[in-house]
Amino acid sequence: MTDARGEDERLTIDIDGWEGPLDLLLALARNQKVDLREISILDLVEQYLDYVGHAQSLKLELAADYLVMAAWLAYLKSALLLPRDPEVEPSPEELAMRLQLRLERLNAMRDAGARLMARDRLGRDVFTRGAPEGLRTIRQTVWQAEIYDLIAAYGRVSARTRPVLHVVAQRPVMTLETAIARVEAMVGERIDWSTIESFLPADASPGFRKSALASSFLAALELARQGKVQLKQKSPFAPLYLRGPA
Repeated sequence: MTDARGEDERLTIDIDGWEGPLDLLLALARNQKVDLREISILDLVEQYLDYVGHAQSLKLELAADYLVMAAWLAYLKSALLLPRDPEVEPSPEELAMRLQLRLERLNAMRDAGARLMARDRLGRDVFTRGAPEGLRTIRQTVWQAEIYDLIAAYGRVSARTRPVLHVVAQRPVMTLETAIARVEAMVGERIDWSTIESFLPADASPGFRKSALASSFLAALELARQGKVQLKQKSPFAPLYLRGPA
């Protein structure tokens, strides 16, 4: 029975499964059984051109990439065989080195892909753990606290939320005006030198006595500035003496 379909409709199967001209070059280079860095570029070019010449039955002339690679390799072969033209850049040796590096890179990628595909696959070589059964969890809070715990918790919360107020307690103090009037009146009654402590009230409390001492000291300095009082002190931190003007 004669097949009525035309030759263009025949199903063509590529048994070798080349993914492109560079992949075919890599396979041919591997057939040399040497390191990719030591392959013979001329032998590789001849193998590729021979393969393209004997593959017409696969309609390889329709694959533009293969034909472009064949033309480029033919040019590279002629450039390697003929004397080098110094004005042509890049040189044929550099072109051959670039091709060799591309083959090494493709070989490394194919090896990496092969190692990845050889790893164990989920669902084929390894399996995940079975899904756990669904159990409903009921949580119930049970508070255990005594009355002291409740009061302490309330105190802490109340202390955080209560506004902070700073109240300055009123303390008895002697103003500067009162101290000036007192020292000025008492120094007029005394002729000899007197310590500043003798001008303080005798029945004053400890808190009021400190305020009176500070105010009397400032009063003595002010009266000395006005020329109404003389001051004397033998050494630093020694007692301060006062008397009227000479």
